[in-house]
Amino acid sequence: MTARIIDGKQVAAEIRAELKEEIARLKTRGIVPGLGVILVGDDPASRSYVTGKERACEEIGIYSDDNRLPAKTSQDELIALVKRMNANPRIHGILVQLPLPRHLNESEVLLAIHPDKDADGLHPVNIGRMVTGEKAILSCTPHGVLQLLVRSGVAIDGAHAVIVGRSNLVGKPLANMLIQKSPTGNATVTVCHTRTKNLAQYTRQADILIAAIGRPGTITADMVKDGAVVIDVGVSRVDDATKKAGYRLVGDVDFDAVKEKASLITPVPGGVGPMTITMLLYNTVASAKRAAGLDW
Repeated sequence: MTARIIDGKQVAAEIRAELKEEIARLKTRGIVPGLGVILVGDDPASRSYVTGKERACEEIGIYSDDNRLPAKTSQDELIALVKRMNANPRIHGILVQLPLPRHLNESEVLLAIHPDKDADGLHPVNIGRMVTGEKAILSCTPHGVLQLLVRSGVAIDGAHAVIVGRSNLVGKPLANMLIQKSPTGNATVTVCHTRTKNLAQYTRQADILIAAIGRPGTITADMVKDGAVVIDVGVSRVDDATKKAGYRLVGDVDFDAVKEKASLITPVPGGVGPMTITMLLYNTVASAKRAAGLDW
């Protein structure tokens, strides 16, 4: 058996096309979804990522309010900008690009974002709403994983999902999404991590195995049940002299070996990665609809 590849670029393109149509309909009602973006400093990776988000906004018709601040920006100045965006009716979602310079308090800045404008879905209010099963803005990467599963026809209801990783960004929120009483939930979920003893004992039980631990090659073929669905969230750089950049990107899964046992698998790159920005756009549109009193 060779696994079918889940093409994250294709799924992301499908969702963006749907969003573009939705935005066109909203504009006929005078509603233009707006995303406020804040980048502090000049970190090359963050700058590239933010540029990609801004380009994606332009492609589907979202208004983007871009704010690039010097690294010496103070905590008070940054929070004042966030508060101005909170009060701006043109802005429906706010994104503060992380990491921030070390002298800034990330937690305090993120808490300053109004929960209804939390485009990343990371505010404690939105996490709380998600955990209790209320309608909520969902964290982008785990929501992207969920969309990949649903749109690939994976049966989640009743499945045993094993998540390797317990981060606040992926592992914890994804576990909560998968156990919800909903058409896209009802899984039995096991969460493993770096301190789990005999990790393979759990991963071999998984109908759906999600690796999100940030360690290249953690999941090997002998750790995967025949026919499992394998989602690789991890992204790491490894040295590769054959590449112009001197490195290549790899995931947490030994892709070449595991694809011979799995039924479906995501590659790295090109799997989960394209979904993260797409779900940020999704959240911005949803927030615009909610602000207008529409069903979101």
